[in-house]
Amino acid sequence: QVQLIESGGGLVQAGGSLRLACAASGRTSSSNAMGWFRQAPGKEREFVAGISRDGGNTNYADSVKGRFAISRDNAKNTVYLQMNSLKPEDTAVYYCAARLWSGVSVSVTYYDYWGQGTQVTVSS
Repeated sequence: QVQLIESGGGLVQAGGSLRLACAASGRTSSSNAMGWFRQAPGKEREFVAGISRDGGNTNYADSVKGRFAISRDNAKNTVYLQMNSLKPEDTAVYYCAARLWSGVSVSVTYYDYWGQGTQVTVSS
């Protein structure tokens, strides 16, 4: 089992920045690719960004390209999501997820472990 705990959410004005962190514990050696997803009220959970185990491959949703950056520190078992130029439409609960496989996936279905989520609210 892998446990994921997100942190760093909060309230920020439009144009501001936040940095989310996801700390993994447990059988972290069995987790490979990691991803960030988000879910706004009344909407389905959607892919935001993903990163391969070695950090060499990343993928982003079109809506966040150029504004968000995903990174990881395997020595600390932590994945980060740097969010810049935030918009009100970025408001959502952000979830960290881990796969048992090495490839980045944009699908909720292919992630095996999930955190509890952290709220990000962007005011206009």
